[in-house]
Amino acid sequence: MKKIIFTVSILASFMLGFAFKAVSESTSDTMKRVTGIGGIFFKSKDPKKMREWYKDHLGFETNEYGTVFEWYQGADNSKKGFSQWSPFNEKTKYFQPSEKDFMINYRVENLEKLIEQLKQENVTIVDKIETYEYGKFAHIMDPEGNKIELWEPNDIEYEKLGQKMGSKTIK
Repeated sequence: MKKIIFTVSILASFMLGFAFKAVSESTSDTMKRVTGIGGIFFKSKDPKKMREWYKDHLGFETNEYGTVFEWYQGADNSKKGFSQWSPFNEKTKYFQPSEKDFMINYRVENLEKLIEQLKQENVTIVDKIETYEYGKFAHIMDPEGNKIELWEPNDIEYEKLGQKMGSKTIK
């Protein structure tokens, strides 16, 4: 009888420990934040000339927006991912309120949840989330005044948009 009570006690302890672990993991901050680089944007005196130079000398498949790098996601290598490279006109206001000549776009998994978390952490949120067929976007500022673009991509629709435009990607 002692052996049965001992076995039941061990089993119950194991089950309670497993249940506690499952509950504690679901309430902890296990949210993915940034999952990759979505794009690199920079100011240029002549964006068209820059696109042509990168096409001629580095083999970029450029279009009016820059170029798109196509890759496969590490977590699921059956899914494509995309990163945008774009020179902007040096007079663009798109990077404001930053005074910097560049902006990095980071891919994120759940933009709404991340923005709520960043608000709680007193990060400067520049604008509201904007939604397009190819994803959701929001902008934040880092402590040195760099504007950061956050993108929750819809890679399937992003690829369709590129195909409609007749764009090629760098693979």
